[in-house]
Amino acid sequence: MKREEAKIRVEQLKARIEKANHEYYDNDSPTLEDDEYDALMRELRGLEAEFPELLTEDSPSQRVGGSAQSTFEKVRHEVQMGSLQDVFDLDEVRAFVERVQAEGANEFTVEPKIDGLSVSLEYRGGALTVGSTRGDGFIGEDITPNLKTIRSIPLKLNGDLPLIEVRGEVYMPKKSFAKLCELQEKNGEPLPKNPRNAAAGSLRQKDSKITASRNLDIFCFNIQRIEGKAFDTHSKSLEFIESLGFKIIPDLRVCHTADEIIARIEEIGKQRQSFSFDIDGAVIKVNDLRLRDDIGATAKVPKWAVAFKYPPEEKETTLREIEVNVGRTGALTPVAVFDPVLLAGTTVSRAILHNQDYITEKDIRVGDRIVVRKAGDIIPEVVRSVSHGEKSKPFFIPEICPVCGSKALRDEDEAVVRCQNINCPAQLLRSLEHFASRGAMNIEGLGEAVVEQLVNADLVHTVADLYTLNLQDLTALERFGQKSAENLLANIESSKKSELDRLIFALGIRGIGQRAAMLLCQKFGSMEAIMSATAEEIAAIDGFGEVLANSVYTAMREPHRISLIEQLKSLGLNMSYSEQRVSNAFEGLTFVLTGTLPTLSRDAAKKMIEERGGKCSGSVSKKSNYVLAGEKAGSKLDKANELGIPVITEEEFLKMIEE
Repeated sequence: MKREEAKIRVEQLKARIEKANHEYYDNDSPTLEDDEYDALMRELRGLEAEFPELLTEDSPSQRVGGSAQSTFEKVRHEVQMGSLQDVFDLDEVRAFVERVQAEGANEFTVEPKIDGLSVSLEYRGGALTVGSTRGDGFIGEDITPNLKTIRSIPLKLNGDLPLIEVRGEVYMPKKSFAKLCELQEKNGEPLPKNPRNAAAGSLRQKDSKITASRNLDIFCFNIQRIEGKAFDTHSKSLEFIESLGFKIIPDLRVCHTADEIIARIEEIGKQRQSFSFDIDGAVIKVNDLRLRDDIGATAKVPKWAVAFKYPPEEKETTLREIEVNVGRTGALTPVAVFDPVLLAGTTVSRAILHNQDYITEKDIRVGDRIVVRKAGDIIPEVVRSVSHGEKSKPFFIPEICPVCGSKALRDEDEAVVRCQNINCPAQLLRSLEHFASRGAMNIEGLGEAVVEQLVNADLVHTVADLYTLNLQDLTALERFGQKSAENLLANIESSKKSELDRLIFALGIRGIGQRAAMLLCQKFGSMEAIMSATAEEIAAIDGFGEVLANSVYTAMREPHRISLIEQLKSLGLNMSYSEQRVSNAFEGLTFVLTGTLPTLSRDAAKKMIEERGGKCSGSVSKKSNYVLAGEKAGSKLDKANELGIPVITEEEFLKMIEE
């Protein structure tokens, strides 16, 4: 094919593929089958490879993602990306309407509040130039390559404006979230808490190919700035950007009275579970754009809009049974089993009851009518008992382990009942799963199902037995082929080189999490030194108390644990610690994390602090140096303000890291 012919064909292909994207992602009415779409994309990539000069940044072939980036550049927002004032009851909605009506408002828009991540999309000459996160509202991060992987974001607009910047909400559709959870569970990776967290993690991937694989989507809901066009109302501005190719917020309605607004809020609330995306409220805005300027804003929120937040959905059902499960530390955990109910879009029939104190305080009994909900629309919980069943009796966690029949006792310092048999089969299963988990020895392929197979086949009695498995052992198991067996053995062998703090955490010593394990290793440097340390020496570690120190001291003198450590040592596991620090920038500083950070997970922020010599605390005190606060920061933020502890945003924290 000659260059001129190729040029014409490339433009035809680009136009057809973008049309197909619009039909599929924006209109939900695809006209191309998947194989037809794939064939067009292959042809386009082939021509762009043959004629590199025809490859442009706005080509749909560029949505697959590029190479990994080491950092995200900062972007200063020309127009602040502010947040909204939350309201939680309809009386507050009426009060808002009355207030702005007194300012002259007579028309409002009501729209679903998408539970996602706010981003800015800037176009010059009709082409996408910069896509960025909200950040602190004033400074965000340039994530253009990642945003380009979202197929509902136009790379080139239908119009040729000098400049337009729109704001949108990136989200993970419920189906994509379910697929991601299934994949990560299969890979033994921690599951994201909800679609919003999953979208946040996907959007901030350093490798945009990973972002591309997550099937994110976007709704655009505001024009931040524009040149060459003006509008009187918000609703008309959204109609305009839809004509440019943007996917706008769904089913926006224009209302005129408080009663109309409330009726629409209630209608959205009834529909929320049928949406293919998560919402956490409804947004009410003054429609007149000029009047918005007159009404103004506070330093944090506009006065011309509010976000109504829906309360957690609650359902009444009947409690049929209280199961008692045994964890890896021998803890007996009660679980409520009730008649299935539909909550937040999924059917649930079980909820953890935590401990005896929780059951006693709420007086939960088998046969009760109970109220259940999903905490944060995610985790099922029993809210209260409505009425007791006939002849019901208070429930008490048994003093006998339901798995092995051994004695179970309540800890003096905790509200937990534990099986006293260290060889309890239930504890073995959970201990093996914990030992192999990502935060511990990170043995990929050794999930719950495989662990159960190994135990049932009488191949593993302690974690040390994992390191004596051979190819013949594994291939004899059901659904274990040669390749999968070889991979698992290679992963087990590789885990021998893990840092000592991972092994300490993997041993499952009560109260010792990942940070405590790291502190132990930083202090003593080797397994031998930890085993020889006195309780007083351990308690001297900053962050340890007497209870935690005694837990370690006692554990390291238990005959079965001493024997296990000796076995692991003889099998070649690493028994020394080489500390890995980025710098000592935070040496001597204590941080407290509270609320939801815009882009960082708690674990990521914690790791960044510890890599620089700092430490994280769960509570605010006079010894705290900084409180790192995100959205919905609670009592810790109040305590920090009361004590005069500096409160920093994620943006300020990242700036400290850079400096």
